[in-house]
Amino acid sequence: MLIHAVYFWLKPELTDAQRADFRRGLESLKGVTSLVSLHVGTPAPLPPRAVLDGTYSFSLTGVFKDVTGHDAYQVDPLHKAFLENFRTFWTKVQIYDSVGG
Repeated sequence: MLIHAVYFWLKPELTDAQRADFRRGLESLKGVTSLVSLHVGTPAPLPPRAVLDGTYSFSLTGVFKDVTGHDAYQVDPLHKAFLENFRTFWTKVQIYDSVGG
């Protein structure tokens, strides 16, 4: 199993409508057939802690059966369309990939 965790910091000047479009763009990735599951979220409303980074705007967590599934996702037309349509929306993206099961 491969977990693909992606964190996005959106530009502060984006409108609420643009942020909603971005979320819909993330949700559209659920159509990628190599995904076992996909979760889209925002920072949890938790008290601050030294080890907690809640500065990001959106998170995406995708689960794949294996590295081959992840690699197929990277070239999937839905993923490519998301990148093409939304890469100008963020100032930073951070990815953590892990294997386990």
